Order: sequence, then C-alpha cells, then structure tokens
Amino acid sequence: MTGPLTRFEPFPEPPALILEYIAERSAEESMAADGPAPWDIGALSAELIEPMPAWLDSVCRWLNRTYAWQPQDVIPPCWAKHEGLTYEIAALAFARGDAYAEAGSSVVWHEQYDRFLTRMNKALGKAGDECRVGKHDDRPARFQLAAWPTAKDEETGAAERIEEVAR
Repeated sequence: MTGPLTRFEPFPEPPALILEYIAERSAEESMAADGPAPWDIGALSAELIEPMPAWLDSVCRWLNRTYAWQPQDVIPPCWAKHEGLTYEIAALAFARGDAYAEAGSSVVWHEQYDRFLTRMNKALGKAGDECRVGKHDDRPARFQLAAWPTAKDEETGAAERIEEVAR
C-alpha cells in the first residue's frame, strides 16, 4: 500500500562535476576556493558550464510540476534564452540545497521562490504568455538596447555625451 506522500519527486541533484567543484571550493587549501560561485553562470569555465543547461532544465521542470498551479507561475521552456532568468534559476537551484538544511530556511527559500516568480513575470512582461506556449521571440526591447553605443564608441564619446547631457 502506498501513502499519499509517496508520489513526491525529489529535487534534481546537481551534476557530479558541479558537486565536485563545490566540494573543492569548500576545502580550505583548495585553489578552486578563489573560483567563481557555481551559480554565477557567466563566470564558469566551459567545462563547468557544459552540464548546467540539462540540470537547470530539470530544475525548471521540477519547479513547474511542483509549484506552477497558475499560468503566470510557469517557467517558460525558453528560459535559457532569457539571460536574467538563467542567472536567477541557477541561484535559486543552488539556494534550495542550502535551504533544506533547516526547516526555517526552507520557508525563506519558498519566499525567495515567490519573489523570483514576481521578477520573472516582470521581466517577461506580455511576451511571457507567448513564451509559455512555446512561441519565444527575441527580447521585445532589443531595439532600445541597440541605442547603447559600442565599447569603442564608449571610449571615444563618453565624455562628450556626459557633457551634452549635463547641459
């Protein structure tokens, strides 16, 4: 006979390579202690980043199955195309492991998850509905970002633009 709680799925385990990296970072005399945090996706080496997309995708699927009872709570399948979401999902996934060390911390993690959903929906805006049904489009504000000068322009024209704005 099975009980009502036997159907609950465990949270996806981080890849072995990432767990090894975390253990190395924790060792006092380790050279890896100076390395980036494993949730800092943009700072990880190619070797460490390689297993992350599959794991984070399984985390998103788990979060959706476990918590997404309303459409606005669904993390879209194109989450990896939304750079900010990727950083947040990684941090949330790693924070969950720490949070379940104590009951009170797990409550705080759920509050963090709720705030994540608010930020996700703000970031996705109206495009979120389309993304959630598999119709991802490039960032709607892409044209606004194109107005920013390139790094080379920035070096030569920053002082001029600052003076112009100050007038």
